[in-house]
Amino acid sequence: MEETVLQFFGFLGHHGVFVANTLLVALIVIVMAKMATKNMTVVPKGMQNVMEMYLGGVLSMGKDVVGEKYAKKYLPLVATIGLFVFVSNVIGIIPGFESPTANINITLPLAVAVFVYYNYEGIKKNGVVHYFAHFMGPVKALAPLMFPIEIVSHISRIISLSFRLFGNIKGDDLFLWVLLMLVPWFIPLVPFAMLAFMAVLQTFIFMILTYVYLAGAVLMDEEHEHKEETIVEEMAEAATI
Repeated sequence: MEETVLQFFGFLGHHGVFVANTLLVALIVIVMAKMATKNMTVVPKGMQNVMEMYLGGVLSMGKDVVGEKYAKKYLPLVATIGLFVFVSNVIGIIPGFESPTANINITLPLAVAVFVYYNYEGIKKNGVVHYFAHFMGPVKALAPLMFPIEIVSHISRIISLSFRLFGNIKGDDLFLWVLLMLVPWFIPLVPFAMLAFMAVLQTFIFMILTYVYLAGAVLMDEEHEHKEETIVEEMAEAATI
């Protein structure tokens, strides 16, 4: 594995560097939020303008999946996850730094948090009995078969969310490492652009799947079930790019 800036100077070991990069990402996200809200104006400019555009995009994404009401309700969660994941992805493109999302110890807790939260919201909205009764399917005779399948399907979302993000970003980091061993850092501009695109794509996938899982939990009707299946399939295909 390549040496990071802190490892090169001998300040930290590998695990220390992982923690340091994670804290750095959190600090960057907090600073961005502070800059956007420090001197807010009616006509946005600077970081406020950037953040308003970002939040507008996340809200628009949510409206298409879960409707306007719930898109606004879950905006803080999805937007915060998006900022953290994006900065974590991008920081690894900078030579000498390591993406926190290239470590399963970051992506797995994120996926577990989403899993726990959408199930909590589903139970809160529909009640325990009705929520888990939904897992049994429309045909009562098939309920003993459908229920364990649905349970496994929901648990597998943790693996899907965490390992998809981890695997793609880890692969990108390794690709960049090999590339920089072969040529000077300023030459592979096209691969740098490709890695930046992948960082955005993986952020988008994680965010929209969060909205999709929330939609499936709080809106348990045929329309949203069909939409959930369609979007999951599309995101899974996009993740293999």
